[in-house]
Amino acid sequence: MYIILPVVFGFLSSFLTTLMPGLLNITAAKICLKEGRSNAVIFSVGAACTVFVQAFIAVSFAKFIFSRPDIIYILQEAGIVIFALLSVFFFFIAKKPKQNPDSEIVNTRSGTGNFFLGVMLSALNLFPIPFYVAISIWLSQADYFNFDTLYIFLYVSGAMIGAFASFYVYVLFFRRFEDKAAFFLRNSNYFIGSITALIVVLTILRIWGN
Repeated sequence: MYIILPVVFGFLSSFLTTLMPGLLNITAAKICLKEGRSNAVIFSVGAACTVFVQAFIAVSFAKFIFSRPDIIYILQEAGIVIFALLSVFFFFIAKKPKQNPDSEIVNTRSGTGNFFLGVMLSALNLFPIPFYVAISIWLSQADYFNFDTLYIFLYVSGAMIGAFASFYVYVLFFRRFEDKAAFFLRNSNYFIGSITALIVVLTILRIWGN
């Protein structure tokens, strides 16, 4: 269980959060449609490798934070303000994405070009870093996570596998749920805003309970 548990937690936290339609998922699907499944897989591998690095950075930072309870409390209070502002932004300010995901097609090259495209596009998405920081701290507080080297490596490996699995779902099944993907893309700001608002509420309840 010591070996399996961190891989499972990493997989689930990554898979479930990257399953919502976004630039990386849609790009992987479009590459599959235009250039074949093998090129889409190469792109997905590149994007997943970046997730590995991001998760490792995040968990290493969380290890330092977890050793300082005073910092955790300050970050919780700051997080309320930040996520509240993000909720307002996504609900009222941010423009809706274009309705047709076909307009978001990214021209790619085969082989190595697709791998580095995946690395680059994934690196531009910085949201996973604070997410993995929060998740690892939460799991640690619930006694499901510890910050030794092997556990961290297994967790971030699970996150990499989960991200790749999410991208591959789009590669395999995009044609079947393309209409639903378009719906999510049209309303993605509201989904993200709802998540950040929920985080604000849960954080306030957690501070109030302490």
